Amino acid sequence: MTTLRIQGMKCQHCVAAAKKTLEDLGATGVVVDLAKGEARYEGALDGEAVRQAIAAKGFSVVE
Repeated sequence: MTTLRIQGMKCQHCVAAAKKTLEDLGATGVVVDLAKGEARYEGALDGEAVRQAIAAKGFSVVE
């Protein structure tokens, strides 16, 4: 399972958007935790593609 820190999520709509974005990239078992500002998922995704897709939703990936 991969853990991804996401900055900029403020509400459940943000959580849903981040989850859908990761699922659209092919991730499975996606769980987004607003309080922790992170997402966990299964699957081998291209890191740059993930960063770009998350950025397109108005969030940023924290290294």
